[in-house]
Amino acid sequence: MTTFHDIAAAAGTGDPRANDEFFRAVYDDLRRLADRFLDGERVHHTLQPTALVHEAYLRLFCGGTREPISADREVFFRTAARAMRQILVDSARRKRSAKRGGGAAQIMVDPAELTAPQASEDLLALHEALERLAESAPVAAEVVSLRYFGGLTVDEAAAILGVSPRTAANHWAYARAWLLVELDEKQSEPR
Repeated sequence: MTTFHDIAAAAGTGDPRANDEFFRAVYDDLRRLADRFLDGERVHHTLQPTALVHEAYLRLFCGGTREPISADREVFFRTAARAMRQILVDSARRKRSAKRGGGAAQIMVDPAELTAPQASEDLLALHEALERLAESAPVAAEVVSLRYFGGLTVDEAAAILGVSPRTAANHWAYARAWLLVELDEKQSEPR
């Protein structure tokens, strides 16, 4: 029986057939991860789970800054989750840029015509807040990434981070409170 470690090691050699076999072996799990990422996005998001998986695959396997494939299953999926998160953040930034005119002439808008922020804006605000949190509490920020974006439990996040479940739960509680204050302050700022 071929293990994850064996398939990942073969894919790490750069053999295209081994890369294809590895992708087939992890596809269903990557698809579930993409579904979790897109769950919070608006219904008609332009990026679908399959496209998110394929974009993450391209970044992981074909990008110019390609990192070696980890033979550790949890490390690989943690890396894949980061790639998916970055894809969604990049997409949200492009939408924000286009929404703000993308260099086009600005016009005045009647405040009555404004709508609530879209999920992609919320994702971008969360990403930016997580980056600020990571500066002072990197483990807490990583717990949030693993739980919120990766869909992991506190115990699973603790195992990946090499801390006790109680420590991970404390980081989770701290991060949630910190993010609540940070995002609330950000929303109350004038745009």
